[in-house]
Amino acid sequence: MKAIIIDDEPKARKLLHTLLQEHCPSITTFHQAEDLETGVALIKSEHPELVFLDIEMPKYSGLQILEFFDDHKIDFQIIFTTAYNQYAIEAFKLSAVDYLLKPLDHLELVSAVDKAIKLKEQHNITTNLEELKQSFKKLSSNKIALDVPRGIIFVEHNDILYLEADGMYTTFFLKSGHKEMICKPLKHFAEQLHDSAQFYKPHRSYLININSIKEFNKKEGGHLVMDNGKLVPISRDKREEFFGMIKELF
Repeated sequence: MKAIIIDDEPKARKLLHTLLQEHCPSITTFHQAEDLETGVALIKSEHPELVFLDIEMPKYSGLQILEFFDDHKIDFQIIFTTAYNQYAIEAFKLSAVDYLLKPLDHLELVSAVDKAIKLKEQHNITTNLEELKQSFKKLSSNKIALDVPRGIIFVEHNDILYLEADGMYTTFFLKSGHKEMICKPLKHFAEQLHDSAQFYKPHRSYLININSIKEFNKKEGGHLVMDNGKLVPISRDKREEFFGMIKELF
C-alpha cells in the first residue's frame, strides 16, 4: 500500500512516518508534502491508497482538499490528523471521516489504518468529506474560534460575557472567570459576530453579550453593569439604538 503524509510540520511528518514503518507493515511506500497544493500534486502523480492529512496548514486547510479535485469522486482513503480540541472531534463523529488526534498514539494509528483498508473498496470518501464540512458549519454556528499561543480554542457564544479592545488586541471575558487576550482587533470579532443578535457594540471599545447584562445605570452618563460587575459605557450616539434593541428583544 502507498501512503502520502501531508503536514506543514516536519517533526509531525517524521513521527508519523516512523510510527507507520514500525506498526503498519501493509504500507510499503511513503511520500511527504508540506502543504496541500504539493500534496495534491503528489496524489495525482503517485495515486496512493491512503493519505494522512493535517487540517490546520498555511494557505489551505486540509478540509479544502475537495476543491482541488473538481468535485470528482476521490479514490483514496483519508485519515485527518488534528491537534484540535473536542469541538473538532464532535464534527468528525457526526461524519464518517476518520481522524487521529495529536499527539499520535500508535494503537489508534494501527486501528485507523486497518479501518481504512477495509473501507477502501467503498469509494464514498467524497460524500463523507462533504458531510464533515457540513458538520463543522453546524457546530460553528454557536461557537467562535480563538487563536491562542497553545493552539486554537472554541468558545460557545453563551460562555462570553463581553469583549474589550486594547489597541490591536482583544480580550475575551468569559462566564467562567477566565479571560483570553487575542492578537486581533475588536473590529475583526465585531464583523464575525455581526449576524448574531446576541452581541451588541455599545461603545467603540466593547462588544457585549446582551444576555450577560445585569442592569443599566443612568449615573455618569449611563453605563451597563455586566454579570461579573464590570461597568461598560454606552456611547451617547448609541443610547437610542440600544434602548430600541432592548425593547424588541425583551
